Amino acid sequence: MKRIIGIAAAVLLACTVPLAAAEKTVTILHTNDMHSHLMGFAPELDYTADKVGDDATIGAYARLATAIAGERKARTNPVLLLDSGDFTMGSLFHMLVREEAFELRIMKAMGYDLVTLGNHEFDLMPKGLARILSSGAAKGMPEVVFSSAIFSAESDKDDTLEAAFRKYVKPYAVKTIDGIKVGFFGVIGDIAIGDSPFASPVKFRKKFEAAGEMVKILREQEKVDMVVCISHSGVYLGSESEDEALAKKVPGIDVIVSGHTHTRLEKPLVVNGVIIVQAHDYARALGVLDIAWENGKARVKSYRLVDINDSIASDMNIQRMVDGFIGQIDQAVLAQYNLAYWKVIAKTDFDLKLVEDESTIGNLITDSIRWYVDKYDSDPADPVTKVAVAVESNGVIRDHLLKGKTGKVCVADVFRTIPLGIGMDDSTMAYPLVTIYVYASEIKKALEVLTSIYPMKGDSYFLQFSGLKFTYNPRRVLFDRVTGIWLGSEEEGYKELDYSGGNTQLYRIAANIYDTTFLKVVGDYTFHFLDIVPKDRKGNPIASLVDFRVDADKAKPGIQELKEWVGVMEFIRSFPDTDKDGLPNIPEKYRAKQGRILKQPSWNPVSLLSNGTKLTWIAFAVFIVLVACAALVARVLVKKFRKREIS
Repeated sequence: MKRIIGIAAAVLLACTVPLAAAEKTVTILHTNDMHSHLMGFAPELDYTADKVGDDATIGAYARLATAIAGERKARTNPVLLLDSGDFTMGSLFHMLVREEAFELRIMKAMGYDLVTLGNHEFDLMPKGLARILSSGAAKGMPEVVFSSAIFSAESDKDDTLEAAFRKYVKPYAVKTIDGIKVGFFGVIGDIAIGDSPFASPVKFRKKFEAAGEMVKILREQEKVDMVVCISHSGVYLGSESEDEALAKKVPGIDVIVSGHTHTRLEKPLVVNGVIIVQAHDYARALGVLDIAWENGKARVKSYRLVDINDSIASDMNIQRMVDGFIGQIDQAVLAQYNLAYWKVIAKTDFDLKLVEDESTIGNLITDSIRWYVDKYDSDPADPVTKVAVAVESNGVIRDHLLKGKTGKVCVADVFRTIPLGIGMDDSTMAYPLVTIYVYASEIKKALEVLTSIYPMKGDSYFLQFSGLKFTYNPRRVLFDRVTGIWLGSEEEGYKELDYSGGNTQLYRIAANIYDTTFLKVVGDYTFHFLDIVPKDRKGNPIASLVDFRVDADKAKPGIQELKEWVGVMEFIRSFPDTDKDGLPNIPEKYRAKQGRILKQPSWNPVSLLSNGTKLTWIAFAVFIVLVACAALVARVLVKKFRKREIS
């Protein structure tokens, strides 16, 4: 009897204790920072959608679509397709993003389940993003999740976007996948927030705050099993990044699908048990994460990046969509400039590449700015109206200009090098050029952005210049590393600039409006040591940079914005046809750098102190005091030691 009772009790106990849950697999396919790169590049003329194995181009949504379909077909388990933002801004396709939402439509056609917003989705200001979302909703788009936006209660400039968010954007989403309840939300990181100057008056919650609230809602109210954060914050190789900090500080996240930093993570980071992945940029790779879900925990079952290149056959249905979009761009955007997507406007015998140094593509673009502004807005009778210096940041230059198989340079390739932005009053696409006047001492301060801020803030802050060359010693005191400046050009020669405070001559500077908006940020960031005050022709401080856009046609009312990308096109088309084949040739001077930026590291006291500002002399005084204190301490110690020896 006791034996029967024991067996019954054991059976009853077994029935009340749950068995260990069987392992399930969920696959997340992911991309990030695709930036409207619908076509294979570069150059795009080399891309052959209907063939494999015959070109060196990378990317292309038609190839990406094939890779996505292949990964889905290879599995019987559930597959999700996610994107971590910055899906727009980077090629001619974004020129109609507000009207046509090409990027969102084609992502829907490729089967994307969820996307979040990056900083570049806000480049077109709140009204522009509202139009993107409404166009995408009307024509078909994936589900959008974003948890970070704070709309202004005081200003009505973001009301249309707030209304669009209520209709088309969710703070989070919940999906049940093979019995697993999964919650998704999207956040933007601190650095990306800083890269969103035209989002105003929209503000953004800090990622820890937004993520913490979303995890709490998903875990406590929605009772989800797994939480996936789609983050436009970023990871770096070799140093802790925002998404790693997010994994450490916000408990309850299982997976972070990362974006913004354009990082190629060959294998996931696992931080505090959180799986973090990122898949490069520009549709150059597809991330494939197989998650093993067991006993309420996620672990990496397998992971790989699928390179999107000419080894992958194109999905021709997707390519036909892209080709149709190109026809619309030709008609609606390029025809007014006597241009077309595939039009060849020049030839080159060499590559022009963007690097973290003086670069050949940087030299060409900054030279084009000086040439273009002088062409439309300088007075030969007033030499001061001629542009002295043009500036461009690496963060705005987005691609190389490559010779490829043919050496032919087409409109699509040139545009991709300098594609970003929006007009100010008329809301036309692409950044306008602005000019300001500054003192020679402020030119030096601008150069110190490259010498001192760029090393701390990264590649986007590296500056390219036309109209000057300079030397700097990276071993000098921060914010006072420039040792010599010369104004001029390779063709006309250079003259040394007196950049002391006593030189009150004004110099005209040209740049795009995005870069000039960072002048105040630079001053604030450097405790006002690098304050630069934009001025007009008479030396009066400028209240609004918008009023100093270059006007392409003063005979018309308002300002007809001089667009940076159009200037690059016109500059290239102005080059001589040296081989007499009917096409301009990119000049030989752009084959190599010209010595405009010369780093001269030295511990020589003369190099360390000559022409030093107050900062240098303060640092030198502190150094002398420290040396004197050290000598005094050493002297006292020696005396004590000698007394002990005598005793």
